[in-house]
Amino acid sequence: MRRPLAAAVLGLCGLGAVACGGTAVSHAADTGASGVPRSSAASQAAGQHDAAQDASQDAAKAAPGSAREASSSAANAKPLAGKVIVIDPGHNGGNFRHPEVINRQVDILTQKKACDTTGTSTNDGYSEAAYTWDVSNRLARLLRAQGATVILTRKNNTGAGPCITERAAVGNRAKADAAISIHADGAPASAHGFHVIMPKKIHGPVDRVVGASKRLGVAVRDAFHTGTGIAYSTYIGTKALNFRSDLGGLNLSTVPKIFIECGNMRNAGDAARFKNTRFRQRIAVALGRGLEDYLAA
Repeated sequence: MRRPLAAAVLGLCGLGAVACGGTAVSHAADTGASGVPRSSAASQAAGQHDAAQDASQDAAKAAPGSAREASSSAANAKPLAGKVIVIDPGHNGGNFRHPEVINRQVDILTQKKACDTTGTSTNDGYSEAAYTWDVSNRLARLLRAQGATVILTRKNNTGAGPCITERAAVGNRAKADAAISIHADGAPASAHGFHVIMPKKIHGPVDRVVGASKRLGVAVRDAFHTGTGIAYSTYIGTKALNFRSDLGGLNLSTVPKIFIECGNMRNAGDAARFKNTRFRQRIAVALGRGLEDYLAA
């Protein structure tokens, strides 16, 4: 399932295979065989047979043609057609201007928490909100190119919110096949690496999708690690997997959902990757592959 996504990536981002985190892809499969001409010998022989033989020959020729058309259709089918994916770009660029909005307490079933937060930033001021907005839109373009219906939980990077409760509700209303919340952490500078956060059972609505969320988390963890080369987190989780019951975006979800902390914005190495346009595309490619692997399983 990775070849179609890789091909779409090269077309969308205009980067070389290495920059997009993939390998060169042959386009031979894009040219279907339905244009292969009929045998001229068969046409000449048709005039030498009676009507019954002509009908038999026509039927025989129709079968391979139908097979070719079916094969061409399968080759052109988009692997994520019919799938609904919700992408939640963490935080919002205007949150810091509206404390009255984001500081409002909301119920996430296990506790009360602020509606949202400002997020973190690199030491030189590149914000988590800007990073998640950029990566989320890159990822959305890739997934749509593969036929998925993609919904983002916010429309821009200049507003406030939405609250974590609404972010979960977006995926629930869409009956998403998968949902992912994209973040970058603000840990001590010596810490580095990424981790994936999955829900725990809380005797709430998320309980029935805890298993599916774990499968989604493992698929994304594996693809992200392979596609970006970013190390597993050195400061939290086990092999980049972490389970929590204090995140409203997970607790309130009725669809398979994960968070990914793509790395530590306060670590110089991770921050340099996040600020690099080509590397953000590579991150989007890796996330797309993880989602596709999960949905194809």
